[in-house]
Amino acid sequence: MSEADFIARLRAIATDPAARGLADDAAEWEGLVLTHDMIVEGIHFLPDDTPQDVAWKLVAVNLSDMAAKGAAPIGVLVGYTLGDDAWDAAFVDGLDLVLRRFGIILLGGDTVRVPAGAPRSFGLTAIGRAPPGGAPSRSGARPGDQLWVTGSIGNAGLGLAMRLGQIDPNETCLAAYSRPQPQLTFGQALVPHVHAMMDVSDGLLIDAQRMAVASGCEFVLMLEAMPLSAALLAVRPDVVDTRLAAASAGDDYQLLFAADPGAAAAIREIATGLNVAATPIGHAGVGEGITLTHRAQRLALPERLGFTH
Repeated sequence: MSEADFIARLRAIATDPAARGLADDAAEWEGLVLTHDMIVEGIHFLPDDTPQDVAWKLVAVNLSDMAAKGAAPIGVLVGYTLGDDAWDAAFVDGLDLVLRRFGIILLGGDTVRVPAGAPRSFGLTAIGRAPPGGAPSRSGARPGDQLWVTGSIGNAGLGLAMRLGQIDPNETCLAAYSRPQPQLTFGQALVPHVHAMMDVSDGLLIDAQRMAVASGCEFVLMLEAMPLSAALLAVRPDVVDTRLAAASAGDDYQLLFAADPGAAAAIREIATGLNVAATPIGHAGVGEGITLTHRAQRLALPERLGFTH
């Protein structure tokens, strides 16, 4: 059973409005935003990733969901598989570092011991305060909205290739893979100006498609506008193939949002004040799904839009 099929079955149970139909990055309940993500060795991180980096990623991927809801994180609950003593101790050190970095507290969790050699897997529940007026959803985009993304796309995917020894490493892309930076402050500041917002975790194309479907719109994305870092372009200078690979790579943990074009000046002012790159990459229209263009010419969508379970 695919992830989508399983979630579809769960929707029959998750009928409370707080669950948002299981179609969003998080739930919102009585002024709180709640989210839970898991990471598994060999799927979301490599067996030789450092325990400190794994701890960072576990927290950061959940805080990225908080950022997408404009929430102020409070604390976390951790589910942990015990194994090697030294690895476990280093993970705790890394967890302490990342929680201090983002100013949140450890509230509890659970531990289990797995057989020697079994893949490590970890879960984390993050709890935050919802913004005044409520958290933006994935489903609020409207025809005519401008579509934006923060940061650079594709660095983490290239960083993974570097970690696998497929490409010569550079610091920018390796850091994007191992220590993603959730856009918490920017997400909170954007709330009054956006109609819909989500984080880019599985790939820009597949996540844009999810937002388009949730909103009942067509998203037209301009490939030439997608922001790529100088570090990525130095490794892969070919334009169209590089941008397609970056847009479907995943692990970016940037924000994708839809806003009225009249909000562009306010969005740019916020981005400048917080030193965050924010780039318009397309628009929402009447229709469904996503359409990809390059310099006004329509492109066929790649067979793989992003990561799926």
